[in-house]
Amino acid sequence: MISRSCSLERTTRETSITLDLNLDVAGERAVDTGIGMLDHLLDALALHAGWSLSLRCRGDLQVDDHHTVEDCALVLGQALDTCLGDRTELVRFGQAYAPLDEALARSVVDLATRPHATVVLGLAREQLGAMACENITHLLQSLAMAGRFCLHVDTLRGDNDHHRAEAAVKSLALALRRATTRQTTGLASTKGVL
Repeated sequence: MISRSCSLERTTRETSITLDLNLDVAGERAVDTGIGMLDHLLDALALHAGWSLSLRCRGDLQVDDHHTVEDCALVLGQALDTCLGDRTELVRFGQAYAPLDEALARSVVDLATRPHATVVLGLAREQLGAMACENITHLLQSLAMAGRFCLHVDTLRGDNDHHRAEAAVKSLALALRRATTRQTTGLASTKGVL
């Protein structure tokens, strides 16, 4: 069985990122971006997707959080795309609901290589900790684009923005866990390609 793991580095004038990802070995997680809420969300994503993830980012946080959030999502998406290889023997589709107290979120993914992201979180606050709420949406959109998958995520209800955002990420993790599961029936496409 081919290992689905990779290591990536990316350095720009805005961020410096190192990442190790393993889709098949759950457990080891170390996320350090300098933004507590981003660390929390990426840790939850890896935990509930069943991945090992090490991600370290040093970004221009003196400007704001945008470059760090975006670049972490791009590198993680690129790593996911690399780990999935030609995407044969994948279940391909995944869907999941995740609650967090009063919040409920739904995510649906298709790992065909046609990237799209519709993200509706309904966040009311401007920020959660040092992370702009608009960048939580951008995180999920950038992850889908770089990972070359189709994503629909909606927070269906919830009064607390932290709960809404975390439920969305957890539902995405569970949907990705399902979609990345290996099957033995070959490529899940009537066209014969993804």
